[in-house]
Amino acid sequence: MKTTKILTFLVAMVFAFTSCETEVEDPAGPRGEGFVPSITNLNPAVFDVNDPSNTFVQFDLDADPNVVNEVKLIVSYNGDMKRVEVKTVNTFPQNVKIFMHEAVTALGMSLDDVGAGDNFTFEALTIQGDKTYRSSASFNAAVVCAYDPDNVTGSYRAVSADWAVDGTVTLTVDPENQYIIYVAGLAALDGLTEDQGPLKMVVNPLDFTVTAERTVLASVAWDYTNIAYEGSGLLSTCDGTYEMLFTITVDQGSFGAYAFTLTKQ
Repeated sequence: MKTTKILTFLVAMVFAFTSCETEVEDPAGPRGEGFVPSITNLNPAVFDVNDPSNTFVQFDLDADPNVVNEVKLIVSYNGDMKRVEVKTVNTFPQNVKIFMHEAVTALGMSLDDVGAGDNFTFEALTIQGDKTYRSSASFNAAVVCAYDPDNVTGSYRAVSADWAVDGTVTLTVDPENQYIIYVAGLAALDGLTEDQGPLKMVVNPLDFTVTAERTVLASVAWDYTNIAYEGSGLLSTCDGTYEMLFTITVDQGSFGAYAFTLTKQ
């Protein structure tokens, strides 16, 4: 284990990786051209799987009426590039509410087709004179269960194929804030003495994204000092699973970022 981590550290220090984005043909024109409306104050930003008929997302939409005639909100489902109009707004600013059943109907689906973990993507088209622009204003709305601290804490199995660990960690909730979760045992998975930590993770109550604040977990890590974890991810509130990407560092540098799955036992 020690040799593997040191080699990983050396590789991470030598190589840099870049990613590319697949371009999708866009019938409304290039994204980002024209006026970009603002989408703010998303609350709620997710759909409740247990109340499909009444659940909705809500936000404030604003645009310059001197430039934009109207904004068409379009929706797609689970990454499908089929986009359909779900609502038109021509008065700004405006508070917009979109029910899940409206999105489902627009897509030609039924509520029975939707399940936990599914995802709707909403995008804004701006109509400016006789031209239509697909703006960069967009957001994702996941289909989730209500947040229950008891369902997202306890004994967990932590697995990372690339970091080569598989073992048990313990998640506890902060007594003052139910959206702060502490993770103990990550460094111990590598056989290290976890004399610091635990890792602090903060759950965003609007969309259940997770931010792991940089936390030193062990003072000594093989030939290095102060191994720390930080990163981000997403919590599935229905089964309590965390899909995380942790960047692992020591005083001497960084090992890089690794995918971890934390599954409730």
